[in-house]
Amino acid sequence: MEKKDIKKVVLAYSGGLDTSIIIPWLKENYNNCEVIAVSGNVGQADELDGLEEKAIATGASKLYVEDLTDKFVDDYVIPTVKAGALYEEYMLGTSFARPVIAKRIVEIALKEGADAICHGCTGKGNDQVRFELTIKAFAPDMTIIAPWREWSIKSREEEIEYAEAHNVPLKINRETNYSKDKNLWHLSHEGLDLEDAGNEPTYEKPGFLEMGVSPMQAPDEPTYITLDFEKGVPVAFNGEKMSAKEIILNLNKVGGENGIGLLDIVENRLVGMKCRGVYETPGGAILYFAHNYLETLCLDKMTMHKKQELAVTFADLVYNGQWFTPLREALSAFVDKTQENVTGKVRIKLYKGNMIKAGAWSDYSLYSEEIATFGEDHVYNQADATGFINLFGLPIKVQAQVNAKNKK
Repeated sequence: MEKKDIKKVVLAYSGGLDTSIIIPWLKENYNNCEVIAVSGNVGQADELDGLEEKAIATGASKLYVEDLTDKFVDDYVIPTVKAGALYEEYMLGTSFARPVIAKRIVEIALKEGADAICHGCTGKGNDQVRFELTIKAFAPDMTIIAPWREWSIKSREEEIEYAEAHNVPLKINRETNYSKDKNLWHLSHEGLDLEDAGNEPTYEKPGFLEMGVSPMQAPDEPTYITLDFEKGVPVAFNGEKMSAKEIILNLNKVGGENGIGLLDIVENRLVGMKCRGVYETPGGAILYFAHNYLETLCLDKMTMHKKQELAVTFADLVYNGQWFTPLREALSAFVDKTQENVTGKVRIKLYKGNMIKAGAWSDYSLYSEEIATFGEDHVYNQADATGFINLFGLPIKVQAQVNAKNKK
């Protein structure tokens, strides 16, 4: 669509620095178009406070605030945890939040008869891909506006200058403007001193961590917790039945208090560069750990190993914004099949940033103490190993015999 024909734009709006200045920028550069802001609530808590007043004051005609928290957890977080998908240790907190938000934005844009959808993702980041691939999946002919790929602004400092010149209120300042993304699963920190890979994160500095404390500041006594799973899905915390979302929120609290889930990583972005970030994922770290712990009891060797291989592919798809693809759907179907017997309970000890296994139980456990024991047993004939090794090692033996023959 020609720029002059764009009359109504739906903006993915967080109220952060980027999207706050985009509203006046759109009106300046797109013929004073109507801007409808949409904020997807995926658990950013107090970041939503005052959002409507701010959006309207800066030029939006209205603001939708959509509660996506249950859908986010049930349809995106839990399937990824069940898959055991990690991208270079990263627990995908931003990655799988984007498709649920973008899908809802498309639905609103179509309902509103919008001419275009706008997002505030930079041209250096992964989120531009995640948003736009989702938009293409549900509105393939929709015009997409990405200001960072159009405007003359080159840095966060220049963004702040633009905001000040246009009387856009900000909650940050020039000294604390880390690039952050927060939801009920995690909080990411990028920029400022973290751009130097030689700088240690200031975990003990007041205000740096928001979801927990440094392991050094955690209690001197361990905390024990239990988690129950049914078919790979968490269903109870410390014996109390609750939704997966409630479990994650409880795990965030207890995990944060014990310094769990801090990750400092230099990751390989989709656009080709390496980027350094610090992530807080207290509840997520515990959930991944507990789920994997239970799987060691319930999955057979071949299934576990193949699942571990495919977890890398699953993580790549999520990280690269390819959630709405046939391959991701096929992998989720495979994962669901593997989870049919992943039912049971695990106990974990949390202590100063560490997660320590403290017991696991399942009616579907493939672990047999009677078979594995170093003590006397009546079910395993150790003499059977002789024939097994002879057959298993036959190719090696034959190769060695051929090699010896040809050396003569």
